[in-house]
Amino acid sequence: MGVKILVVEDNQKVARFLARAFAEEGYTVDQASDGAQALAQVGKIAYDLMILDWMLPTLDGLAVCRAARSHGVAVPILMLTARGEVAERILGLDAGADDYLTKPFDLGELLARARALIRRAGGDGRLRLGALTLEREERRALLEGKKLELTGKEFSLLLYLARNAGRAVTRMELLAKVWETSFDPDSNVIEVHVRNLRDKLGAHSGLIETVRGVGYRMVATE
Repeated sequence: MGVKILVVEDNQKVARFLARAFAEEGYTVDQASDGAQALAQVGKIAYDLMILDWMLPTLDGLAVCRAARSHGVAVPILMLTARGEVAERILGLDAGADDYLTKPFDLGELLARARALIRRAGGDGRLRLGALTLEREERRALLEGKKLELTGKEFSLLLYLARNAGRAVTRMELLAKVWETSFDPDSNVIEVHVRNLRDKLGAHSGLIETVRGVGYRMVATE
Protein backbone atom coordinates (compact mmCIF):
# COMPACT_ATOMS: atom_id res chain seq x y z
CA MET A 1 0.00 0.00 0.00
CA GLY A 2 1.39 3.41 -0.95
CA VAL A 3 4.01 4.68 -3.39
CA LYS A 4 7.56 3.47 -2.78
CA ILE A 5 10.57 5.38 -4.17
CA LEU A 6 14.23 4.38 -4.36
CA VAL A 7 16.71 7.27 -4.21
CA VAL A 8 20.12 6.28 -5.63
CA GLU A 9 22.68 8.94 -4.75
CA ASP A 10 26.22 8.59 -3.33
CA ASN A 11 26.35 12.17 -2.00
CA GLN A 12 24.83 11.64 1.43
CA LYS A 13 23.81 15.27 1.87
CA VAL A 14 21.89 15.23 -1.41
CA ALA A 15 20.47 11.78 -0.65
CA ARG A 16 19.11 12.92 2.72
CA PHE A 17 17.63 16.06 1.14
CA LEU A 18 15.84 14.02 -1.53
CA ALA A 19 14.64 11.38 0.92
CA ARG A 20 13.23 14.05 3.22
CA ALA A 21 11.51 15.88 0.35
CA PHE A 22 9.79 12.73 -0.92
CA ALA A 23 8.88 11.58 2.59
CA GLU A 24 7.21 14.94 3.21
CA GLU A 25 5.14 14.30 0.08
CA GLY A 26 3.87 11.13 1.70
CA TYR A 27 6.00 8.57 -0.13
CA THR A 28 7.91 5.67 1.37
CA VAL A 29 11.60 6.17 0.57
CA ASP A 30 14.53 3.74 0.44
CA GLN A 31 18.09 4.76 -0.35
CA ALA A 32 21.04 3.21 -2.17
CA SER A 33 24.52 4.74 -2.40
CA ASP A 34 25.97 2.84 -5.37
CA GLY A 35 24.85 1.18 -8.58
CA ALA A 36 25.28 -2.42 -7.44
CA GLN A 37 23.15 -1.83 -4.36
CA ALA A 38 20.49 -0.12 -6.47
CA LEU A 39 20.27 -3.09 -8.84
CA ALA A 40 19.99 -5.51 -5.94
CA GLN A 41 17.13 -3.53 -4.43
CA VAL A 42 15.08 -3.03 -7.60
CA GLY A 43 15.52 -6.73 -8.30
CA LYS A 44 13.65 -7.72 -5.15
CA ILE A 45 11.37 -4.76 -4.32
CA ALA A 46 8.58 -3.42 -6.56
CA TYR A 47 9.33 0.31 -6.53
CA ASP A 48 7.03 2.87 -8.13
CA LEU A 49 9.92 5.17 -9.06
CA MET A 50 13.72 5.28 -8.98
CA ILE A 51 15.57 8.59 -8.68
CA LEU A 52 18.97 7.74 -10.13
CA ASP A 53 22.16 9.77 -10.07
CA TRP A 54 24.41 9.36 -13.13
CA MET A 55 27.78 9.40 -11.35
CA LEU A 56 27.85 6.47 -8.91
CA PRO A 57 30.45 4.06 -7.48
CA THR A 58 30.69 0.46 -8.80
CA LEU A 59 28.16 1.04 -11.61
CA ASP A 60 27.16 4.43 -12.99
CA GLY A 61 23.58 5.43 -13.74
CA LEU A 62 23.78 4.41 -17.38
CA ALA A 63 24.93 0.90 -16.42
CA VAL A 64 22.19 0.63 -13.82
CA CYS A 65 19.55 1.65 -16.39
CA ARG A 66 20.80 -0.83 -18.98
CA ALA A 67 21.10 -3.69 -16.50
CA ALA A 68 17.66 -3.03 -14.99
CA ARG A 69 15.98 -2.96 -18.38
CA SER A 70 17.84 -6.05 -19.63
CA HIS A 71 16.50 -7.95 -16.61
CA GLY A 72 12.93 -6.81 -17.24
CA VAL A 73 12.73 -4.28 -14.40
CA ALA A 74 10.06 -1.81 -15.50
CA VAL A 75 10.34 0.75 -12.67
CA PRO A 76 10.13 4.34 -13.97
CA ILE A 77 13.55 5.97 -13.77
CA LEU A 78 14.25 9.68 -13.35
CA MET A 79 17.94 10.35 -13.88
CA LEU A 80 19.72 13.23 -12.15
CA THR A 81 23.06 14.50 -13.38
CA ALA A 82 25.24 17.56 -13.71
CA ARG A 83 25.72 16.64 -17.37
CA GLY A 84 23.38 18.85 -19.33
CA GLU A 85 24.51 18.39 -22.93
CA VAL A 86 21.87 17.15 -25.36
CA ALA A 87 24.02 14.18 -26.42
CA GLU A 88 24.30 13.01 -22.81
CA ARG A 89 20.59 13.41 -22.19
CA ILE A 90 20.02 11.21 -25.22
CA LEU A 91 22.45 8.63 -23.80
CA GLY A 92 20.50 8.52 -20.56
CA LEU A 93 17.14 8.15 -22.25
CA ASP A 94 18.45 5.52 -24.66
CA ALA A 95 19.87 3.56 -21.73
CA GLY A 96 16.35 3.23 -20.31
CA ALA A 97 15.69 6.34 -18.25
CA ASP A 98 12.14 7.71 -18.53
CA ASP A 99 13.04 11.30 -17.69
CA TYR A 100 16.13 13.40 -17.11
CA LEU A 101 16.83 16.40 -14.89
CA THR A 102 20.11 18.30 -14.66
CA LYS A 103 21.73 19.50 -11.45
CA PRO A 104 21.22 21.93 -9.88
CA PHE A 105 17.49 21.31 -10.12
CA ASP A 106 14.40 23.01 -8.75
CA LEU A 107 12.78 20.81 -6.09
CA GLY A 108 9.28 21.71 -7.24
CA GLU A 109 10.08 20.60 -10.78
CA LEU A 110 11.63 17.36 -9.53
CA LEU A 111 8.54 16.53 -7.47
CA ALA A 112 6.24 17.39 -10.37
CA ARG A 113 8.21 15.16 -12.76
CA ALA A 114 8.16 12.38 -10.18
CA ARG A 115 4.37 12.65 -9.80
CA ALA A 116 3.95 12.55 -13.57
CA LEU A 117 6.04 9.38 -13.89
CA ILE A 118 4.14 7.70 -11.06
CA ARG A 119 0.79 8.61 -12.63
CA ARG A 120 1.97 7.41 -16.03
CA ALA A 121 2.94 4.07 -14.49
CA GLY A 122 -0.48 3.74 -12.93
CA GLY A 123 0.42 4.52 -9.32
CA ASP A 124 -2.76 5.14 -7.32
CA GLY A 125 -2.76 8.46 -5.54
CA ARG A 126 -5.33 7.47 -2.91
CA LEU A 127 -5.47 5.26 0.14
CA ARG A 128 -8.84 4.20 1.53
CA LEU A 129 -9.43 2.77 4.97
CA GLY A 130 -13.05 2.53 5.97
CA ALA A 131 -14.54 6.03 6.05
CA LEU A 132 -11.10 7.60 5.61
CA THR A 133 -9.54 8.54 2.26
CA LEU A 134 -6.03 9.95 1.96
CA GLU A 135 -5.01 11.75 -1.23
CA ARG A 136 -1.23 11.67 -1.27
CA GLU A 137 -0.48 14.15 -4.03
CA GLU A 138 -2.88 16.77 -2.68
CA ARG A 139 -1.89 15.90 0.92
CA ARG A 140 -5.57 15.88 1.80
CA ALA A 141 -7.60 13.66 4.12
CA LEU A 142 -11.31 13.06 3.68
CA LEU A 143 -13.55 11.53 6.33
CA GLU A 144 -16.91 10.38 4.97
CA GLY A 145 -16.19 12.65 2.01
CA LYS A 146 -15.54 15.75 4.12
CA LYS A 147 -12.10 17.35 4.35
CA LEU A 148 -10.19 16.98 7.60
CA GLU A 149 -8.17 20.01 8.67
CA LEU A 150 -4.77 18.51 9.47
CA THR A 151 -1.34 19.97 10.00
CA GLY A 152 1.43 18.77 7.70
CA LYS A 153 2.87 16.49 10.40
CA GLU A 154 -0.55 15.11 11.31
CA PHE A 155 -1.12 14.18 7.68
CA SER A 156 2.33 12.56 7.41
CA LEU A 157 1.69 10.53 10.56
CA LEU A 158 -1.77 9.45 9.42
CA LEU A 159 -0.41 8.51 5.99
CA TYR A 160 2.43 6.45 7.43
CA LEU A 161 0.05 4.54 9.68
CA ALA A 162 -2.32 4.00 6.74
CA ARG A 163 0.45 2.69 4.49
CA ASN A 164 1.25 0.17 7.21
CA ALA A 165 -2.37 -0.66 8.05
CA GLY A 166 -2.79 -3.86 10.03
CA ARG A 167 0.77 -3.74 11.39
CA ALA A 168 1.83 -2.45 14.78
CA VAL A 169 4.21 0.47 14.18
CA THR A 170 6.64 1.24 16.97
CA ARG A 171 7.21 4.71 18.39
CA MET A 172 10.85 4.44 17.37
CA GLU A 173 9.84 3.77 13.77
CA LEU A 174 7.42 6.69 13.73
CA LEU A 175 10.06 9.06 15.07
CA ALA A 176 12.54 7.85 12.45
CA LYS A 177 10.17 7.85 9.47
CA VAL A 178 7.81 10.75 10.19
CA TRP A 179 9.97 13.06 12.32
CA GLU A 180 13.32 11.82 10.97
CA THR A 181 14.88 11.81 14.41
CA SER A 182 16.20 9.18 16.78
CA PHE A 183 14.23 7.64 19.62
CA ASP A 184 13.76 9.86 22.67
CA PRO A 185 12.07 8.00 25.56
CA ASP A 186 11.11 11.28 27.22
CA SER A 187 9.35 12.75 24.19
CA ASN A 188 5.55 12.65 24.00
CA VAL A 189 5.33 14.22 20.54
CA ILE A 190 3.81 11.06 19.02
CA GLU A 191 1.18 10.72 21.75
CA VAL A 192 0.19 14.37 21.31
CA HIS A 193 -0.20 14.00 17.55
CA VAL A 194 -2.13 10.74 17.85
CA ARG A 195 -4.47 12.34 20.40
CA ASN A 196 -5.05 15.27 18.02
CA LEU A 197 -5.74 12.89 15.14
CA ARG A 198 -8.23 10.90 17.19
CA ASP A 199 -10.00 14.10 18.19
CA LYS A 200 -10.33 15.08 14.53
CA LEU A 201 -11.45 11.60 13.50
CA GLY A 202 -14.23 11.85 16.07
CA ALA A 203 -16.53 8.83 15.88
CA HIS A 204 -13.92 7.11 13.73
CA SER A 205 -11.07 7.52 16.23
CA GLY A 206 -11.00 3.72 16.52
CA LEU A 207 -9.16 3.63 13.18
CA ILE A 208 -5.99 4.20 15.23
CA GLU A 209 -5.42 1.51 17.83
CA THR A 210 -2.91 1.68 20.66
CA VAL A 211 -0.75 -1.45 20.84
CA ARG A 212 0.36 -1.49 24.45
CA GLY A 213 4.11 -1.54 24.90
CA VAL A 214 4.72 -1.18 21.15
CA GLY A 215 3.08 1.78 19.45
CA TYR A 216 0.06 2.18 17.17
CA ARG A 217 -1.82 0.32 14.46
CA MET A 218 -4.21 1.57 11.80
CA VAL A 219 -7.20 -0.67 11.11
CA ALA A 220 -9.30 -0.77 7.96
CA THR A 221 -12.59 -1.22 9.79
CA GLU A 222 -13.74 -0.05 13.17
